[in-house]
Amino acid sequence: MLLSQGRLRQTILALTLISVLACSFLLFRADVFEKLRVPQQFKSEVLSPPKPTPLYKATPELRPDITDNFPRATEANSSSALPEIPPWNKPPQPHVKEKTPLFIGFTRNWRLLQQVVVSYIAAGWPPEDIYVVDNSGVMQSNQKGLLTLQNPFYLNYSRLTTLLEVNVLTTPTLLTFAQLQNFFTSTALEKEWEHYFWAHMDSPVVSDEEYEEQGQYRSLYTRAVTVMRETMQPDYGPLAARWFAYDRLSLVRTQAYVDVGGWDTLIPFYMTDCDMHERLWMRNFTIEDAKAGLVYDVASGIDDLEIFYRRKPTSAKEEEPPAAVMKPDGRNSPEYHELLRNLDEMQRAKNEDKAGRNTWQSAQQGGQGEPFYRDGAGFEQGISMTMNFGRDVFEAKWGRGPCNLREAGVGENDAWRLVPGWEEESLQRQARKDREIGMKQRQKKQKENQQRARS
Repeated sequence: MLLSQGRLRQTILALTLISVLACSFLLFRADVFEKLRVPQQFKSEVLSPPKPTPLYKATPELRPDITDNFPRATEANSSSALPEIPPWNKPPQPHVKEKTPLFIGFTRNWRLLQQVVVSYIAAGWPPEDIYVVDNSGVMQSNQKGLLTLQNPFYLNYSRLTTLLEVNVLTTPTLLTFAQLQNFFTSTALEKEWEHYFWAHMDSPVVSDEEYEEQGQYRSLYTRAVTVMRETMQPDYGPLAARWFAYDRLSLVRTQAYVDVGGWDTLIPFYMTDCDMHERLWMRNFTIEDAKAGLVYDVASGIDDLEIFYRRKPTSAKEEEPPAAVMKPDGRNSPEYHELLRNLDEMQRAKNEDKAGRNTWQSAQQGGQGEPFYRDGAGFEQGISMTMNFGRDVFEAKWGRGPCNLREAGVGENDAWRLVPGWEEESLQRQARKDREIGMKQRQKKQKENQQRARS
């Protein structure tokens, strides 16, 4: 039914009124919200929580700058300007028929490295047989002279190669201790060296000037050569290495390290030596002690390395004479014993340092802004964390933490197969129970099989 005209007009009027009221309400709300709207510059702060601000550790106390510990070398333009090696320690001329390569790995602390290199040269090791391995992880930066002395990873490439006339090999990236050891072995294979020596960069050496054999003095180098010749005899036996003062200086038979698969790079630092040496012994290779001279373990550098060349003034003047009028003192002299006292004191200080024996590794803080810069303290923390990881890997590999694997009855084929903590009494008791249960089950099954066979 159609609405009447009056009814229709009322309906249209009501709808119109409702529409007007609705529009007015919407316009009112829009105006209110416009007045209450947060300004654009504050919108992000109100609508989202503030971003956290980086919190920094306390700034470490600055340490004094280091100085180069070979003043004569800083002024020298050629090797001829350096002191001469003491005549009683000069390398044999011509060179011995055997190859005597010596690897010295470097990651940080130039003063200690330079001290070790100079000590070996002064003890008679031919410079051309010394191979410094630049494992600083800065690629070609040291070779190009891009780092400065205060940088922990600085190495004076030109001084080593031009003045001291030793070789420098550069690793492609920072290697762990285990990887560096495999680099030594790989290089020896490449160069067809049946034997090689390697030394710690914090272990300077001195020839024992009181030592004589059949009335004849012999330098550290000539004694090391004699030790190597002994191991080359066909009937010597399955030797892997000879250690001079533990492994501060080591002689390695290359093929022995290859035969056991090299160093386990899953164990980067500490415990990797234990793993390697135990595996060698498990294969019946031997590691024997030897002597060639005096080998020290230090954490600091002598301020003037010229003392290793055994220089002393030609006159008794109070003022220090120029280097040109200095000459070597005699063998086994008071100056020689003064050098030994200095090294003994440095070694004692390292072993008694309450902060740890290896504080020298993080002694430098400079190099900011230079290529491959690393925060010194952060680098040390990262290395320490990697060391702890290696200990965990060793324990997982052998099921125990202590190093004496063979004494515990562990064999080469037990790697990665042992239950963690297998030496614990609770695990041993459970293992005995499991064996007894297994034995009873086998006996029961055997009887059942016999009865079945008779029937």
